[in-house]
Amino acid sequence: MRAVSGVWRWRHNPLRRATDRLEAWLALVALLLMVLAAPVCGWLCGVVTDGALQESVRAQQAQRHVITAVVVRRVPGASNLAADPEVSSERTTRTTVLARWKAPDGTPRRDTVATSSRVTEPGSRVRIWTDRQGRAVLPPMDGTTARTHAALAGFGVTLIGVGLIEAGRRVIVWRMVQRRYARLDRDWAESGPDWGRTGTGS
Repeated sequence: MRAVSGVWRWRHNPLRRATDRLEAWLALVALLLMVLAAPVCGWLCGVVTDGALQESVRAQQAQRHVITAVVVRRVPGASNLAADPEVSSERTTRTTVLARWKAPDGTPRRDTVATSSRVTEPGSRVRIWTDRQGRAVLPPMDGTTARTHAALAGFGVTLIGVGLIEAGRRVIVWRMVQRRYARLDRDWAESGPDWGRTGTGS
């Protein structure tokens, strides 16, 4: 911001260097990009991500179904687990059990599944999610979780964009400073040996 204010303050300063004005304009352009371009890129990323995730939500909801399974036994050593944050925005308690059920074609199946049912004694009936082949799967992602992930993705892209813009600005300023020092070294090398001598114009 100090460099941006320099665009106005240094406009009539007799000690102003061309690089000072260029650095101030560079800071102003970088600020505008951070305020305008980076959020727009983040918004576009969020929109695209949300569209893809919502399509995935619809596909999962069409391919996964709730069925009733019978608990064989609780899995030894398994503790209560929180719901997968990639699937649901709700933090419901889930218990891991060994259950049996039948696939749509009548094939008996048995697998370790996680259930939110509080009754998990052997012989209890619990609701689980399966795919079209009758295999146990995680619950489908819900729309709210998809929107949350899309918003986080857009916010992340915005932050990355701001960081890249600032990094680019710093690199350009660093190169400008290096060239300024190199030019001073050349000027000093030319006039330094004669500095202060009579008749040299100093």
